[in-house]
Amino acid sequence: MRAAVYHGPGDVRIERRPRPRAGPGELLLDVSYAALCGTDSGEYAHGPILIPMGAPHPHSGQAAPLVLGHEFTGHVAEVGEGARGFAIGDRVVCGAGVWCGECSWCKEGRTNLCARYFTLGLHADGGLAEAVAVPAFACFGVPDACSDEAAAMAQPLAVALHVLERTGVSPGQSLAVIGVGGVGGFVIAAAADRGIAPLIALDIDEQRLRAAAELGATHTISTEDDPAQAVREASGEEGTHAVVESSGAAAAPQWALDSVRRGGVIVAVGLAGKPVALNLTDLTLREVDLRGTLAHVCARDLPAALDLLARSDLAQRVAEPTLTLDSVVDDGLRALAERRAAGKVLVDLRGQPT
Repeated sequence: MRAAVYHGPGDVRIERRPRPRAGPGELLLDVSYAALCGTDSGEYAHGPILIPMGAPHPHSGQAAPLVLGHEFTGHVAEVGEGARGFAIGDRVVCGAGVWCGECSWCKEGRTNLCARYFTLGLHADGGLAEAVAVPAFACFGVPDACSDEAAAMAQPLAVALHVLERTGVSPGQSLAVIGVGGVGGFVIAAAADRGIAPLIALDIDEQRLRAAAELGATHTISTEDDPAQAVREASGEEGTHAVVESSGAAAAPQWALDSVRRGGVIVAVGLAGKPVALNLTDLTLREVDLRGTLAHVCARDLPAALDLLARSDLAQRVAEPTLTLDSVVDDGLRALAERRAAGKVLVDLRGQPT
């Protein structure tokens, strides 16, 4: 089979690899579509950040070179021994995260924090290939109303839904999102679907701000201005109930703190390249909660993402022109790294040349 294989920074090759088989508890998927995200382009342009090089990952046992792709959907081609609930031909989405089910975090339902967690496409071979073997427990069937193209976006949308859950906002409350690219844009769409307003999008890129408005943002603000003051004006001078920081910009955490109301919540999503300064005295005196977020809780967030994609036109509104596997590097990974792609980049893996 053909696959996009990560060898190191700036080195992703389209190679032929042996077709995998479904092991015990696994499904083998013939991948129909995969999607690319900022994590993939970051590994390509600046990595390795998460991908293990040299020594194998302690939980997956794999190291580069490995197949990219943690956002994908496909049809079941094989059902491994002990894998229940699926049949050959079923359309399936995999959450891509793998958890043990036995540690204290798993028993608390926080499977994304599993002591032995790893991610397909980053720590083990993923779905940017003609076929991929995946754990059945991390998979869900795709509703009939959800197209294959839309289903490929379920995993990143699940991440956004988990972010929204971490904010604690409810209908009628306000939210600001700093950085409305991939995950940030999906947070805007999910929040709009839940009736969160005012819903304020902040970004330096005017194209992304226009897209955020189409996804449901009630206000759009350029971060080249005074973003915190603009947020306060849009939210009645008190600040928003919550702020999601998904840009990773060095100044953004302080913008978030300056924008949130007393007793509000900041959820940090974007990964800064180095430690940043934050006024903890202000955070303490205004009793602001600062929370992290990681991946998604598969059993809760992935079905919710599929439901939203099935009952809306969200996928069509964010999709970039679909690529072939041969164009993944130049028109996908490089375009994302250079900010030439504003929406979600999909890769069509059906009927790849043999």
